[in-house]
Amino acid sequence: MTAPIPRDIPDLPPIPGHVVLPPTVVPARAVLIPARRRTVAAFRGLIALLALTGVAIELLAGGAPTTALSHFTIQSGILLALVMLASARCAWSAHHPLPGALTGAALFYVVAASLVHHLLLAHASSPFTVEGDSGMAWQTAATHILHTAVPVAAILDWLLLTPAGRLHLRQAPVWLLYPLAYLAFTLARGELLLPGSQSRYLYPFLDVAQHGYKIVLGNALLVGLALYALAVLLVALDHVRPDPLRRPR
Repeated sequence: MTAPIPRDIPDLPPIPGHVVLPPTVVPARAVLIPARRRTVAAFRGLIALLALTGVAIELLAGGAPTTALSHFTIQSGILLALVMLASARCAWSAHHPLPGALTGAALFYVVAASLVHHLLLAHASSPFTVEGDSGMAWQTAATHILHTAVPVAAILDWLLLTPAGRLHLRQAPVWLLYPLAYLAFTLARGELLLPGSQSRYLYPFLDVAQHGYKIVLGNALLVGLALYALAVLLVALDHVRPDPLRRPR
């Protein structure tokens, strides 16, 4: 038997007006599950190994290790190796990738060190050309590894294996804080060392003993403006280059 239909239907609560829920922004990383990318992890591991090899050769080739570690190229190479190792671990274990600000900074520093070397220190027409030690094969190998092979490999990883559009213009001034701190460090280091000490100033365009503070600070300003232009260029390219991880529809 079915239940009898009540004669009196109780009053229903009034239907409220149209309620608009506030919009919520859910980041893509919260809904997208990253996949294992073992080939990418292996390539980034090789980049880290290459950078650490160049650093190790520089430390063992001769001279005081503290002097080698004081070079911008060595410091940026160590930073890139650490970032690549962490990125390789994320790709291997299907973790979310490192922030673009960090990976972009590591790329920016090694590219900046490479351009300074090739355009200012190794170019024949530059007034700051440094004569290389032709008899030291290991030193020459380390120079090519850190100033050519490692930056090229890092650029390839960025172009072919890294999602596009992760760099932003607001990051460019932040990236310049490290070169600015390095400028203060190298000038303070030169003041603390005795006059005539070997490698008192590590870069000719920052040699206060030879050029004076006025010219050195002018050189640093020009290099800083060039580095900022490089940072802006990297950000712009990151937003116009094709995304290598986007699947065609």
